[in-house]
Amino acid sequence: METMYLTHPACRLHEMGSWHPESPQRLDAISDQLLASGLMPYLNDRQAPQASRHDLLRVHTVQYLNSLRENTPEQGYFPIDPDTLMNPHTYEAALYAAGAGMAAVDAVMGGEARTAFCAVRPPGHHACRSQAMGFCFLNNVAIAAQHALDFHGLARVAVIDFDVHHGNGTEDVFAGDERVLMCSFFQHPFFPNSGADHPAANMLNVPVPAYTGGPAVRAIVTDTWLPRLEAHRPELILISAGFDAHREDDMGQMGLVEADYAWITERLVEAADRHCQGRIVSTLEGGYNLSALGRSVVAHIRALAKL
Repeated sequence: METMYLTHPACRLHEMGSWHPESPQRLDAISDQLLASGLMPYLNDRQAPQASRHDLLRVHTVQYLNSLRENTPEQGYFPIDPDTLMNPHTYEAALYAAGAGMAAVDAVMGGEARTAFCAVRPPGHHACRSQAMGFCFLNNVAIAAQHALDFHGLARVAVIDFDVHHGNGTEDVFAGDERVLMCSFFQHPFFPNSGADHPAANMLNVPVPAYTGGPAVRAIVTDTWLPRLEAHRPELILISAGFDAHREDDMGQMGLVEADYAWITERLVEAADRHCQGRIVSTLEGGYNLSALGRSVVAHIRALAKL
């Protein structure tokens, strides 16, 4: 079975100003590197659908969704905070980004693909039940995970987050829900300044200092993530795939390289083969150095596809 690649042209229409690092060019950098690498012909390329309001309400509140629609500007920008802005296309792009994850879950659960990567934006893992922040509006991976639990009737899923920032929004949604194991490492202290103090039992948060490199991260995966994954026996693994822990990315101060992302992905593929028939859905989060982002996504997808 192939690896599915989901995206949508609307995800390029959301932008927050020419100064902003979370730019449409991120998706161009990924597609360019996939073409240059020769990987694209091996992927099942699909256009993402929109998530419905019913889908979003599994994770977000009515009041919050109403506020996003009401604050969508006819032109220019509406600032949620100084770094998180809506333009006229933001909400539509977010609906496609959330829909991609759900469609990917349907594909891997239905046997149409074994793994999937969603090349979408805006990202999602900082979006809480009732708050946008950190460039995020809808929590794409949480919506996909909740869809797997509710629609496909799964009893256990795992969310893996290797972004340089703590996925506080995903933790806000699932803290205390024993069906969901969330494993992450993240630079700390750092935005959003959460995750280090007294997390819920189903949250395996590993804060690391600035300048942490690949060997230390691989030890975290081997010594902490993998034993918890083995004990949880997930029926599906979802990944919040942020690539801003790369040593070339100025958004953080960690020291990962493409080989580290490939290695982490290979370990997750092995765990998925043992417990959930290889089923993995990965969704783009951070990664702002365009060259490093494109190269890292290629390494990640190559490992997902076992190529």
